[in-house]
Amino acid sequence: MKRSEQLSKLENTEHWDVIIIGGGASGLGTALDAASRGYKTILLEAVDFAKGTSSRSTKLVHGGVRYLEQGNIHLVIEALKERGLLAKNAGHLVKNQSFIIPNYNFFAGLFYTIGLTVYDLLAGRLSLGRSKYLSRKKTIEMLPAVAERNLTNGVIYHDGQFDDSRLAINIAQTAIEKGACLLNYVKVVNLLKNDNNQIIGVEAINHETGKKYEIKGSAIINATGVFTNAIMKLNDTVYKKYIVPSQGIHLVFDQSFLPGEHALMIPKTSDGRVLFAVPWHNRIVVGTTDTLIRKHSLEPIALESEIEFVLETAQRFLAKKPTRADVLSVFAGLRPLAAPEEEGKSTKEVSRSHKIIVSETGLITITGGKWTTYRKISEDIIDKAIKIGKLPKKTCITAHLPIHGNKATTNSDRTNHLYIYGSDLPEIIELQKREPELKEKLHPDHEFTMAEVVWAIRYEMARTVDDILARRVRLLFLDARAAITSSEKVARLLAKELGHDETWILREMTNFHGIAKGFLLKEFQ
Repeated sequence: MKRSEQLSKLENTEHWDVIIIGGGASGLGTALDAASRGYKTILLEAVDFAKGTSSRSTKLVHGGVRYLEQGNIHLVIEALKERGLLAKNAGHLVKNQSFIIPNYNFFAGLFYTIGLTVYDLLAGRLSLGRSKYLSRKKTIEMLPAVAERNLTNGVIYHDGQFDDSRLAINIAQTAIEKGACLLNYVKVVNLLKNDNNQIIGVEAINHETGKKYEIKGSAIINATGVFTNAIMKLNDTVYKKYIVPSQGIHLVFDQSFLPGEHALMIPKTSDGRVLFAVPWHNRIVVGTTDTLIRKHSLEPIALESEIEFVLETAQRFLAKKPTRADVLSVFAGLRPLAAPEEEGKSTKEVSRSHKIIVSETGLITITGGKWTTYRKISEDIIDKAIKIGKLPKKTCITAHLPIHGNKATTNSDRTNHLYIYGSDLPEIIELQKREPELKEKLHPDHEFTMAEVVWAIRYEMARTVDDILARRVRLLFLDARAAITSSEKVARLLAKELGHDETWILREMTNFHGIAKGFLLKEFQ
């Protein structure tokens, strides 16, 4: 996956079957779906792949226990099926994660046992394991970090857990292997239309060189997530709001707050939300919130009220009480929820189902959806393009298509932090042997090495310190202070590999420090 090769593809192709705007989960999935069907496909991402929402999830591949409670059976069945397929197609990144619900009311244990048994049945043969009722004693034994006062029982169930931006990169690699052209740092600035006001292509600018391109194609797909409304402004004569951004935040703590292999799930917090505490890369991710936001941003910042809510809830349910000083990183993400027909709906009521809109101009737009169902969303988008006559009919093949890095065995050795590279792991080890200086750690407190940085630059299209420390190596999400400390080392290696000077290094470090501040609580910035 080399950017120079992708630029060459762009410059040597006159017409594309499919042009995709946006390099998050839905856009990347659509590029893979289209390319694997044999369509000539290009994807353009204004910044980096998965820069926005798609790297800021709760790290769960799940059917959605909450949607079951709301009675949205169709969405749950679809998501459970996709969860099972993703566990098979990207077994190096998706794992079976056990969750325990601690109950402080006897009848809650029965209620959740029955509900989660239904959840398992809906998954059918793709189930990850049976849900079970747990006694108080067994709950404490399996979840020693749980607050014991008034605890009556527990329930254990199974869902999927994954690394979101690593999956995004692997999907991008798979799409390229299937013949797609994918480019980060190429921004679509205009839509090209013919005399009949039908969209026939896009105008885009290479962020690094300033070069402009007119790119013509048959099916143009807007998969820009929270930035959907901005593309629709270019498309529509009358402005309408298509998505409403909802913010969710997560706090990251040392794993001593939740030792062991089980995750914690709180099905009903003080304001009716669901809260998770999930083991992830030897840390604990706690979240999420659900707050309607008026303005969207590439770098959303957690609100004080959200931080306090997550901290207070974690303190209520964990025996070891986390404080602000224990927060290693805080990250916020914006969900692009499909705008409700009625004004004033709460974010909990806005559907998580995806919606495909075909404009009068022929632009196809995807709104809503979630990581778990990215493959089905992508299939639906291309099927819609076929249905409206933009593409010749070809059958989707992604249901059983292995993602780059997937290994024949799904039992990855997760004690080695390099497990996320799957089948690429031996090549990274070989890189360390060829260039021994790359065995050096990025930071003394973390396992990540300089070899991973070089790999990201040479084979994963990383262009900035943020690309590497936020989305290729997840250090910024795991320990923001350690990421800041490591940034100069990464900037110098980038400059060496990409041919940049000292001025670029200083500018890059300044940019990254500005981003990283948003991952620290105010008093620690």
